[in-house]
Amino acid sequence: MTYFLGKNDVYLIAEIGGNHEGNFEYAYKLTELAAQSGADAVKYQIYTGDSLVNAKYDPDRNKHFKKFELSNSQYIELAKLCKNYGVTFMASVWNEAAIDIIDQYSEIYKVGSGDLTAYGLINKLVATGKPIILSTGLCEYSEVEGAVEYVKSIDPSYISEKKLSLLQCSSMYPIPDEDANLNVMMRYMDSFDLPVGYSDHTVGTDAVEVAATMGAKIIEVHFTDTRDEKQFRDHQVSLTKDEIKALIHRIEKIKKLQGSSEKKPTPSEIESGHVNSFRRSLYVKEDLNQGHIIKEEDLVALRPVIGIGAQNYKNIIGHKLKRDLKALSAICDSDID
Repeated sequence: MTYFLGKNDVYLIAEIGGNHEGNFEYAYKLTELAAQSGADAVKYQIYTGDSLVNAKYDPDRNKHFKKFELSNSQYIELAKLCKNYGVTFMASVWNEAAIDIIDQYSEIYKVGSGDLTAYGLINKLVATGKPIILSTGLCEYSEVEGAVEYVKSIDPSYISEKKLSLLQCSSMYPIPDEDANLNVMMRYMDSFDLPVGYSDHTVGTDAVEVAATMGAKIIEVHFTDTRDEKQFRDHQVSLTKDEIKALIHRIEKIKKLQGSSEKKPTPSEIESGHVNSFRRSLYVKEDLNQGHIIKEEDLVALRPVIGIGAQNYKNIIGHKLKRDLKALSAICDSDID
């Protein structure tokens, strides 16, 4: 079974995340726009300030996340809205207490980069049996290995059935191009028999398109209605509905251009006749009589292919002609002994 099956061989996630800034009506609007963009899934971040940040040691960030909170019932309403639009509802659930409440609406869970080492949370997500996408920003390669092994130790089916996937990610907003490190995906592909993708925090879509070209099976982009006059940082690395639509068309073209790994004449080459008209076969330069022993200087390789292909010229040298051949006649298998 393929758990991350998207359009054009890429599972595209539109992450609203915290871009609603705690405003449910705005979250509802963003959900509708994201669902209309053609993305496969719409993603949120479910948390409370107190379940995420220690108010004693980091009161400012605790206050920030409190400001951006939505209620569990509001997330359930957004999940139902996604279902009405036929897109997957997905969330990074940073509040463990919300997992039991939201689980019936979640088909896939996302573990954000900051929680790659939060094994208690990962343990509870694995217990749901739902597919998990793991972002790998902030970490060393050994920590990625550790997280994969931890998931495997709890439930080996996450590996054998490929229910776990890994996303290359760099957790800044925005990141410079040189921090995208898309080649990390290739290392993951070589090391883990799991779906691999990319979570983007660059400006624009160049990195995402390159990731698709490199074989990313999952791509996550942040989503907004507009970047104009927005103060919250995530909006600046986000795409709009029209931009995601355009991105999907570009991915379609990328996948079309990549095509098949099977090497054989294409339908257009066959239909055009170029398989024969562009290739050469062997012809005789001058009139030759029956019984003549063919020498290399008797032959010329010309288009189109009619008889024996030009690659066989050495194989027919020394053979005897079974009939007379006029100059520029093609040599066929039936003409030689």
